[in-house]
Amino acid sequence: MTRSDPVLAALAGLAALASAPVAAQPAGLVASGACRDGQPNGAYELRSANGQVRISGAYAKGHRTGTFLFWSATGARIALVPYDDDRRTGTVTLWFATGDGRGEAQRRAEAAYVGDVLHGMTRSWYPNGNPRTELRYEDGNLAEAHAWIESGAPLPEYEARAMAERDRVSDGGFVAGLEQFAAEHRPRCAHP
Repeated sequence: MTRSDPVLAALAGLAALASAPVAAQPAGLVASGACRDGQPNGAYELRSANGQVRISGAYAKGHRTGTFLFWSATGARIALVPYDDDRRTGTVTLWFATGDGRGEAQRRAEAAYVGDVLHGMTRSWYPNGNPRTELRYEDGNLAEAHAWIESGAPLPEYEARAMAERDRVSDGGFVAGLEQFAAEHRPRCAHP
């Protein structure tokens, strides 16, 4: 067993937990927001039938703009995604979902984007708060990678780069799933 095996197991568990809020869509979701010229425009919220906010954000002429916040069905904050004209621009932040939605969730990852491309620092943490990775991207290419095991011992660069690739795929898929969830529940606007 290599030192990265526990990391793979943790990632598999996180992927299952992370996809649960999107895959288990409760009935009775209600989208609210204004429209202009047949497109969402202005503040937007998606709530469960019980009033629990699932998504909060804004649209400008049908395009996501500014900060979108996402919560799990239990009320745990799970993601913050900044947009400029539908493109991820700024620091995407992910949190570990708490089972009951109470209390402050532990940060899971932060990734800098420019125009939908990783660019700048990306960091991730273990559920206990210890650093997991510290990565630097330049125009979508991994330029520098550092990683640690949960107890804090450093990993060799080749393992850090492998973790970076797994995270890029899993975190990117998680955010894409949230974006799909939001797209399926946009405010209904009549076309002129």
